[in-house]
Amino acid sequence: MEQFRLPKVTIPSLEMPNAVQEVLREAEQKLAHRPKLLQLFKNCFPNTLETTTKLMPDGTTFVITGDIPAMWLRDSVEQVIHYVPLAAKDEELQRIIAGLIKRHMEMILIDPYANAFNESANDWHWNTTDETDMSPWVWERKFELDSICFSIRLAYMYWKETGNADIFDAGFKQAMLAILDLWRTEQRHFEKSPYRFTRNNGIPTDSLRNNGLGMPVNYTGMIWSGFRSSDDACDFHYNVPANMFAVVSLRQMGEIAEWVFRDMKLVEELAALEADVNHGIELYGMYNHPEFGKIYAYETDGYGNYCLMDDAGTPGLMSISYLGYAAADDPIYLNTRRFALSKHNPFYYEGTAASGIGSPHTPPGYIWHMALSMQGLTATDKEEKLKMINWLEATDADTGFMHEGFHSDDPTQFTRKWFAWSNSLFSQLVYQAMKDNLL
Repeated sequence: MEQFRLPKVTIPSLEMPNAVQEVLREAEQKLAHRPKLLQLFKNCFPNTLETTTKLMPDGTTFVITGDIPAMWLRDSVEQVIHYVPLAAKDEELQRIIAGLIKRHMEMILIDPYANAFNESANDWHWNTTDETDMSPWVWERKFELDSICFSIRLAYMYWKETGNADIFDAGFKQAMLAILDLWRTEQRHFEKSPYRFTRNNGIPTDSLRNNGLGMPVNYTGMIWSGFRSSDDACDFHYNVPANMFAVVSLRQMGEIAEWVFRDMKLVEELAALEADVNHGIELYGMYNHPEFGKIYAYETDGYGNYCLMDDAGTPGLMSISYLGYAAADDPIYLNTRRFALSKHNPFYYEGTAASGIGSPHTPPGYIWHMALSMQGLTATDKEEKLKMINWLEATDADTGFMHEGFHSDDPTQFTRKWFAWSNSLFSQLVYQAMKDNLL
């Protein structure tokens, strides 16, 4: 097995946008009584811009994940999403975010199945033995339904916050058409899809079974996904949270098609696919749990088999309201949330340092900082939000930053010292709490 050797990537320092500096000054006042939390926020809020963001000569923006020199579609969006509300009055942030959107659309047109891309066509790959249709631009080609949804999420939110529609050029519409074609194809994966993925490294969750096709599925109207947001292979290939995210993305693309491109045929096509996917979720994606009542499953195959769990990654069951599929007080979402935060979820851990959701992607007993941040962001109760912030503050192992997973009894045991997405999600939670005068 040949795996990458981490290349050196130099990220030039950016001049910090004024709007970001204003937030940091605001924090100096509102968090003065909590010096450690203040320092964490001052470290984490600008972290993406300070360490992972590169302005390219062609006007695009390239954002690495942190400790890996590639740009994940999913991660790069969530790394900058907390800056979007600040962009309306800051031209430098507009340049950064609009450039990232343009870069995403270009990458989607290069390969809509890929999840992570290189800065140039340098032929760097996470694993050089992957059996799939690779490109020199592609770092990794795991098809994760949620990846493209994040690209649409960023474009839509940027448009709504700034009113700037210049991102919606011919390339953007071409990418929308490619997404529509891709998702229609993957509704009938076994009949129509050219996608295969096998990785011969001895790690079952890194590869698709059945000669790279994945396990059999029944037609449901939902969209097939090879991998989860954790980059681990799905057990059953209709990932319900990812399909919920796709429903939201189709609605957002429909709005763009109607009000920007004035293409009513495209509006109708997007609405038809949205209706198919949503019907599939309602018909196949729910499970009557003996303790929690009707809940959403994490995955299903359409044959009556279910994966009942939640993963710390986004999208997950916890993030359903965060992504806009259901309201935070929706009864089925609340049932699902209670399930996810219980021992019925095999990846929920309770320890002396904290309790929360982990992932099969990290060792047993490891809680993810992102899961605690997401729990806080989706909580409707003030005390729950504050509890998550307190746990996040107490479990940084005095590094001054968030991590991926940490041991529930010993936060000094953790994975990924430099994980910008986790820093950004934490920042989003704390900034929201500041704005709501909870701190």
